[in-house]
Amino acid sequence: MSDQTLDYFLRKALIEDRDAAAILWSHAANSRATITEALKSPAHMIEADVLFRGHEPVEPIMAHPPDTDSDITLQDWLKEVVTSDKGIKLDFKRLPVVEPSMKVLQSMQGRIRAPVWINADVLPGPNGTDSQPVDPHTFLDVVSPGFPGAVLSLGWTTGWSAHVDDQGYSWEMVREMEGMCRGLQQPVTFPVRAALLRNSFPQLKWLLQQAERYSLTVWTGKNDVYAVEDLILYRQAFNKSRIYYDIPEPQNTLFKNSPGYF
Repeated sequence: MSDQTLDYFLRKALIEDRDAAAILWSHAANSRATITEALKSPAHMIEADVLFRGHEPVEPIMAHPPDTDSDITLQDWLKEVVTSDKGIKLDFKRLPVVEPSMKVLQSMQGRIRAPVWINADVLPGPNGTDSQPVDPHTFLDVVSPGFPGAVLSLGWTTGWSAHVDDQGYSWEMVREMEGMCRGLQQPVTFPVRAALLRNSFPQLKWLLQQAERYSLTVWTGKNDVYAVEDLILYRQAFNKSRIYYDIPEPQNTLFKNSPGYF
């Protein structure tokens, strides 16, 4: 199964060609106010975080740790998004909420026309000792049959500091990830941190070569430092349909105006 994200937005005439860099992102739409703002924005994909409410009634809500409450449930959030042409990206940091969330998604399946991405960090990555990955086997056992049309966004826990040597994604990391994804039928995108790209090119090139249904999604932390040239290197080396760039302004405009972008 291939990633239909770009084809969907092409059919809607919201992008001009199969260039994943054209996709715009809205983040942390975890309240009624932020989802309303995101739906009015030019973003193609709306990202939000799913947690269990920290008190009764315990149900999937839109919130990012350390928050434990929200003014919108996953069910009501989806009802808002399906009225638009926006794609959906749900981010999970805790395993128990995944299965109930898949049941909510399944209940809305007949109304969802746009792309659905399901994201979790499932393996430890470079400097990723500050957060615990979601157990990959349990996560995939629930998500793969739970919403088979979804793109699986499977990443590594990472950290970055100007005072720590950047080792990038190691061969061990990418081989473990590919071994886990090899038997899947769904398209998989691997979120990779922009500040770690420079020392990871051979490894990530190899990873993309293993299957046509694999892609990368480049993202960045708020205080990360990286060179636009690193983004251009990847853009020039791979098919433009296979690398999404989820980076904020003004870096995104700087990237798109850089020599070598086109």
